[in-house]
Amino acid sequence: MDGGWLQLTYITSLPDGFFHTCVAVLGLLLGSFLNVVVYRLPLMIHNEGQLTGHGFNLSLPASHCPACKHPLKYWQNIPVLSWLLLRGKCHYCAAAISIRYPLTEAGCAAMFLGLSFLFTMPLSLLSALILFWFLLALSLIDLATYLLPDRLTLPLLWAGLLVHSISGEATLQDALYGAAAGYMALWLLYWGVKIVSGKEGMGYGDFKLLAALGAWVGWQMLPYLCILAALAGIVFALVRMGVYKMSEQIPFGPCLAMAGALIYISQESNIVWLMFR
Repeated sequence: MDGGWLQLTYITSLPDGFFHTCVAVLGLLLGSFLNVVVYRLPLMIHNEGQLTGHGFNLSLPASHCPACKHPLKYWQNIPVLSWLLLRGKCHYCAAAISIRYPLTEAGCAAMFLGLSFLFTMPLSLLSALILFWFLLALSLIDLATYLLPDRLTLPLLWAGLLVHSISGEATLQDALYGAAAGYMALWLLYWGVKIVSGKEGMGYGDFKLLAALGAWVGWQMLPYLCILAALAGIVFALVRMGVYKMSEQIPFGPCLAMAGALIYISQESNIVWLMFR
């Protein structure tokens, strides 16, 4: 434990420019993996016991073109750079490669870079990188598929409890109560809406995500988090109806993720204060 802490301390004592560059490069790499998770994890869930039984998971098969199935070489799989070199097309069949891939990688790198300025202590930075990567992954999956997979929400919950057993603004007791209260709050709302209207207002994944966020920010912050998420949901719905003329169900996961991220930054960062302390 002491050796790992010394290594983290050494890394953060590197010259500022080099350190922030390293964090940004890490964000690029994890952004590339994020693309894999966002694309493959919903397929693994929908085809449980079928595709997974034939070597389909987050590591198999190897990266390949979705159109021609040709495996990619290392230079064709470099985050952002490969997309630019290939001009957004497959080297083998010239099929278009979605701009979503480089945008996700660049977005993850920018997010990591920003966090490296906000969190100056080694453990707090590492914790923030873990939390925000999971929140970005869950948000992108929910936007695309209306799913919040247990394979992401449950590890995020346990990670929050583990982090606050070591350090953080919230105590382990507050984090534990936050996880329980977060789940119960939306569970009760879900059943209240269903009993009154006969409709399901949200999915069980939302309960688990709020439970995970409760573990990260503590039970005291849950009212602020829910209010922020509700406001974000209203804005999202209005924009969607105004721009796309769509009034169907909206994914609530990104709204919860955004609210949780803002409150966590305000709690844990020594630089930003957002009235939630």
